[in-house]
Amino acid sequence: MTTIDNASLVTWRRQFHRYPETGWGEFYTTATLIKILEEIGHHVLTGEQIINPDFIRGRNPSIVEKAKHAAKERGVDDALLERIGDYTGCAAIFDTGRPGPTIAFRFDIDCVNVQETDTAEHIPNQEGFNSTNQGYMHACGHDGHMAIGLGVAKWLMENKNSSLKGVIKLIFQPAEEGVRGAKPIAESGILDDVDYFACGHLGCDIPSGVIVAAPERYLSTLKMDLRFKGKAAHAGMEPHAGKNALLAACNATIQILSLPTHGEGMTRANVGVLNAGEGRNVIPSYAQMQIEVRGENEKINNYMTEEALRRARGVALSFDVELETEVMGEAVDFIPDDEMTDYITEVAQTIPAVKKVQRTMNFNGSDDATLLIKRVQAHGGKAAYFVIGSDIKAGHHQAKFDIDEEQLFTGFSIFTGLLQRLSV
Repeated sequence: MTTIDNASLVTWRRQFHRYPETGWGEFYTTATLIKILEEIGHHVLTGEQIINPDFIRGRNPSIVEKAKHAAKERGVDDALLERIGDYTGCAAIFDTGRPGPTIAFRFDIDCVNVQETDTAEHIPNQEGFNSTNQGYMHACGHDGHMAIGLGVAKWLMENKNSSLKGVIKLIFQPAEEGVRGAKPIAESGILDDVDYFACGHLGCDIPSGVIVAAPERYLSTLKMDLRFKGKAAHAGMEPHAGKNALLAACNATIQILSLPTHGEGMTRANVGVLNAGEGRNVIPSYAQMQIEVRGENEKINNYMTEEALRRARGVALSFDVELETEVMGEAVDFIPDDEMTDYITEVAQTIPAVKKVQRTMNFNGSDDATLLIKRVQAHGGKAAYFVIGSDIKAGHHQAKFDIDEEQLFTGFSIFTGLLQRLSV
């Protein structure tokens, strides 16, 4: 039984699309989720109840404080902000009161640092739910994921007197972009009793009507900031007295982008940001780089990481500057469990909107849900990650990105179908 229809999911999705927030700054989003979940009737955990601060990655305190202030300006009361504390995200815990398995689903909540297009043909502009937060946009489908998660939460309450058994945990994860939020959730221990875990993603270049039950070739990745510290000097009078951090960073960029590939699988390396210098006539004393490496598996990724750091350290030595490194995010590869893949396939085949169930595809990207999956599998649980096909106007992380909203109900149906098979 359910009163959830696609219109309900669309309403939630558009609500979140209107006010996107970047990773670790999702205070208004988290507050909205908590309010809705508790109105439905769920017990909700947040802040350090689901986050282990010792494993935080890529969290900018100034962004956090600005986001807290913005949430307060938008009407979030002090009591709720205090409850959330310094760490966003939340989890609804549903106990059926009957012995059974523990099941967890993950839904990510952050946006992308992209300015949404202002073109007239863009549906969010036509329908009036385009981003109101300048420089930020739900350009990856996480607004849809939250809507699906809330639909599952409501379905659970509507069916609490049914034959469902065990405990269901709905994890609304912050900071997936940059693969920063899963590690502290995994290390909180909230998944250590989980028997079955699943998460899904809208789009991923798969068309509407197609479900991919078990994508493969997830790339392990490490995101790092490299900071070169030199010495400033007058560029005309005393160039010899300076230690040029910018020159070191530029050399490191070339070295990292020319890393050798690995004979056993795919590799990636990128320098996404380089900031340096104080003025036109000053030898640059400081440079910061934001880099990432990826590998087809953990072994290859570790190779790429070690090689990138070796080159950065060598450059720092040759230019006589200091080097600081900081890990900003991480994700791993994983092997899906056949049992879960079969369940997803069986459920998807019963959904009228699904025209094709595809066993696998090359994912060729990264998602830190893999860290949650590995945590569950390490304790003997079964886990899966599936793709919900959705026709899109532009690729993920692009200004014209939009989802096929009809697929929200498809995602909702897969998650609730899984519950009916697993929670027995």
